Amino acid sequence: MALIDAPLNSVDAYVDFMSAQNVPVLRRTLREFEVLAVGQDSVSGKQIAAVVLADPLMTMKLLTTLQANRPAKQNHDITTIDRAIMMMGITPFFNKFSAMPTVEDTLAEHPNALIGVLKVIGRARRAAHYARDWAILRHDLDVDEVTVAALLLEAVEIMCWTFAPTLTLRVYEMQRANHWLRSTEAQRKVFGVSEQEIQVALVRAWKLPELLITLMDDAHADNPRVRNVQLAADFARHLASGWDNDALPDDIAEIGKLVHLGREPLLARLGTPAEELYRFFPPAT
Repeated sequence: MALIDAPLNSVDAYVDFMSAQNVPVLRRTLREFEVLAVGQDSVSGKQIAAVVLADPLMTMKLLTTLQANRPAKQNHDITTIDRAIMMMGITPFFNKFSAMPTVEDTLAEHPNALIGVLKVIGRARRAAHYARDWAILRHDLDVDEVTVAALLLEAVEIMCWTFAPTLTLRVYEMQRANHWLRSTEAQRKVFGVSEQEIQVALVRAWKLPELLITLMDDAHADNPRVRNVQLAADFARHLASGWDNDALPDDIAEIGKLVHLGREPLLARLGTPAEELYRFFPPAT
């Protein structure tokens, strides 16, 4: 599989390159599909969906494949994984996704990048978990849509680790050397463009459902569903460095406003360690 070793000329060049690749999935995803395919006569769509939703790359691969093969008579978008599998059918699903490249093989010669992408995938999973939980608390009309949007919000960073491992490592090294350097600035210095710019263009090029694009766009942060997705991503990213991250108190205050939950029950729901609770309450007067 081809990798990007030097900066490309434009956002469109990155989109064209990534669009031309056979996107890899986690090795675990491929193995679980192989097991399920053996007994596919008794496999449910929900079992398959659970495997898909554990892998942001597979989630993106399924939705983009469905959009690329969308029949002309289909007059509505498919925005959840359950419905995507139902639309495709279980046997056609396994026929289509029976042989796929894996992230582990793609990055076999880039072990540090493999560690990096697995960390981001773990962060995306946690963001999706939080987003789903908060959507349930908010009585969202379709929690699955919010879950998918949160899972895909890290998609381009995952793609950069996968297809441009050397450049992405350089971005992280620059930020380690200078903690004040914003990620967008570092990305522009290395890639010539920002990940956000690539993401905006990529989701359009791949014709992701408009609803999911909106849910992933922080320009619509006044919408509670979009706020749900963005807060889940922010919280998961900040928590990745530990419960002592300075941004977490503000995150938790905003989450409380979103889900209308008091500080104590919210902290319990988030699994805050007892020794860290003091950080999230104002000092006694």
